[in-house]
Amino acid sequence: MPGGKIDHSMDPVCGRDDQAEDMTLDTVSRASQRTAQQLLLRAIAVYTVVGLAAGLFYREFTKANGYPEGLMGQLGLAHTHILTLGLIVLLIVLALEKVFTLSASRLFRWFFWIYNAGVVLTAAMLIWHGMLQVQDLESSKMIAGIAGVGHMLVGAGFVLLLLSLRTAIRRESVAQVSARRESARLD
Repeated sequence: MPGGKIDHSMDPVCGRDDQAEDMTLDTVSRASQRTAQQLLLRAIAVYTVVGLAAGLFYREFTKANGYPEGLMGQLGLAHTHILTLGLIVLLIVLALEKVFTLSASRLFRWFFWIYNAGVVLTAAMLIWHGMLQVQDLESSKMIAGIAGVGHMLVGAGFVLLLLSLRTAIRRESVAQVSARRESARLD
């Protein structure tokens, strides 16, 4: 037990030996980034399927209810909103995660869940309101209010994304300055 540290080499309880590679901060960061990328990719896949299904539902539901073709309504917007906010925006975020490791910031987790809650809420209200429009039924102010909350959550998510991106860019700049100083010191 040199230096007051417990030696766990070949300890059957801990199950590690001294030759095993210790996880450095960089390794943990890469594992965290990989997890964030997989989470984003799963969300993108779900939004792709749901967005395409919303388009199919729009076509079939309007046809079944005799809704005039070419007449725009809320139901038709759900398809594009889901694909744009779910698929395209998160593909861009995935690219930003790959370049800047946004997931290193706690703000990224907040962004992910708040943003997705907003997209789901907004899309659900578009579909609900759109179905009422197609059936020529009265919509309530509650639907508009809930959709407004969804839009606010999406907006808050974008703010958190930008703050997370700013943190990542600053972290990257500090690392570059430190690397330059270190190389100048070695010269």
